[in-house]
Amino acid sequence: MKKTAIVPSLNLPDSWGSRLGLVLAMAGNAVGFGNFLRFPVQAVQNGGGAFIIPYLVSLVLLGLPLLLIEWSTGRYGGTYGYHSTPFILKKMGKKQIWMYVGVFGIFSNIAIASYYCYMESWTMSYVYHSVVGTFNGMNQHQVASFFNGYLDVTVSTTGLPYEAIVFFLLCLALNTWILSKGLSGGIEKAAKIGVPLLIIFGVFLAIKGITLKAGTNGAMFDGLKGLNFLWTPQFTSLTNPKVWLAAAGQIFFTLSVGMGCVHAYSSYVGKNDDIACNSMSAGFMNEFVEIVLGSSIIIPIAIGYFGIDRVIELTNLGGLGLGFRTMPFLFSQWGPTMSALAGVAFFGLLFFAGITSSLAMGTPVMGFFQDEFKWKKGYAALGFGVSILIFGIPTVLFFQEGVFDQYDYWGGTVALFVFAMLESIMFAWVFGLDKGWEEITRGADIRLPIAFKYILKYVTPVILIIVFFGSLIRPANDDWSKLSFSGWSLHNESILGQIRHQGIGPNKAYFAHQFLSEVEGTVQGVMLENQRNYLNILQPNGNTTSYLIKDGFNVSVQPNQPIKIGTPLFTGKVINNVFYADFARILLLSLFALICVMVYAAYHKRKLNNDFN
Repeated sequence: MKKTAIVPSLNLPDSWGSRLGLVLAMAGNAVGFGNFLRFPVQAVQNGGGAFIIPYLVSLVLLGLPLLLIEWSTGRYGGTYGYHSTPFILKKMGKKQIWMYVGVFGIFSNIAIASYYCYMESWTMSYVYHSVVGTFNGMNQHQVASFFNGYLDVTVSTTGLPYEAIVFFLLCLALNTWILSKGLSGGIEKAAKIGVPLLIIFGVFLAIKGITLKAGTNGAMFDGLKGLNFLWTPQFTSLTNPKVWLAAAGQIFFTLSVGMGCVHAYSSYVGKNDDIACNSMSAGFMNEFVEIVLGSSIIIPIAIGYFGIDRVIELTNLGGLGLGFRTMPFLFSQWGPTMSALAGVAFFGLLFFAGITSSLAMGTPVMGFFQDEFKWKKGYAALGFGVSILIFGIPTVLFFQEGVFDQYDYWGGTVALFVFAMLESIMFAWVFGLDKGWEEITRGADIRLPIAFKYILKYVTPVILIIVFFGSLIRPANDDWSKLSFSGWSLHNESILGQIRHQGIGPNKAYFAHQFLSEVEGTVQGVMLENQRNYLNILQPNGNTTSYLIKDGFNVSVQPNQPIKIGTPLFTGKVINNVFYADFARILLLSLFALICVMVYAAYHKRKLNNDFN
């Protein structure tokens, strides 16, 4: 393999210090919370070991081709002095419309970082609580209650007022400071520290997970039982389109494609430097972390203590439920010292996975500010930090009202698919695959199979179009046989279903004088938790739903009273979650429109100065 020097051209405001730093930064960009919290849950819910089949198919047909597209697109734009997707795509596609398609490559990063930095701040707090032994002696319910209390900004778990906001600001300040140091002085150094530590922590926890023995430290089953369960294939799941959609979605999450981060990082690579080998190296490092380490921690340890049925139930809470509401309790079974070490390793691992990703999200935004408004690195980093503060505070203040989920769905899921679909079409059919393939292979240290050339042109764009429109019109119960020209019922999670607030429940008005029950069951009564009162409803399936009794609310039901969906629970001045959902959407639309205006202004400034390369 030849040695490539990553040297900035005269018009580059920044550069990578080494090839290793670039690969580690790219790998850190890809490795995130999803590797450890989302992937194992997706595998359990979608056929266990059989999930790896559509997952690997999606990797070959979607993930790797998109990595090649984005690495080559970024390097191509960088040779002309462009370091963010609006003007990179404008240069490749020639038409102005592609400039506005490139807006997704800035929008998604701000939208995702606005809630991602909040998640990072949780890990900082949990590292602290692991060290001081906060979780020692707590039962599972108390650990879950601790997380619920942490998300309520009015509750303090350390005695520090507004603790969640303080940790969020600390995390945001750290991101901004590292970004202000630039690529080689900030991001690359963080990646060289964070990625190796992440892997070391992951290996430690994976060994603890798979060597867990029944009867030791309260474990009921061997850790290998959990690993065996996770990877035992249920081949009948392969006929379900939902499983294939889930696999394609996981590839997007895990490789961080469709965001604009890869474009920005590779725009600082020299014109003739390798991107084929570098992109594959970063991609396969991410896959190692996800498949080998990600599958060997949460599920084996949880099944070791709870058994398979309970863990399947817990996966319905998602990866966050398992990670933050459950793992500290399981670690506490190992004794105070090992509990502290495991907690620091697990939440430290998540922190490094998170911050190396959020730093990548800041790079295209900084590149845009530097290219178009000639801001220095410090001011560009501050501009990113202030943007995240403005759009991130609502996710902190109104997390339990669903603002976080709206950001994640529209900014972190739909926008990625739309951008990836359009950029793949542009690369193969507008820019031209012959030029694109020459860009991919120039300076390559490995020989790519020629099959990828045809996958890039005929397979990847078609699959992305199918996945997008499948998500748009997804039928209820994933019963695709119901599709017909006369119409069909939409799945609540379909894009059209989400737009219509389908499945929102009986509380459809923004403002009301009473709150209606969203579940049926029996009233258990009022419980004091984290200094707040909650009304508990026991559902027929045995699960309990808790509703916060806010100040000024009057409870309308009695203990042991049977209730149905739509039964009034409280009276008072009610602001329903549908209001916060539309509030979040308006914020995201405003962000997208603002970036479009800034891109329009930058375009006309360049046009006036005849400053197009």
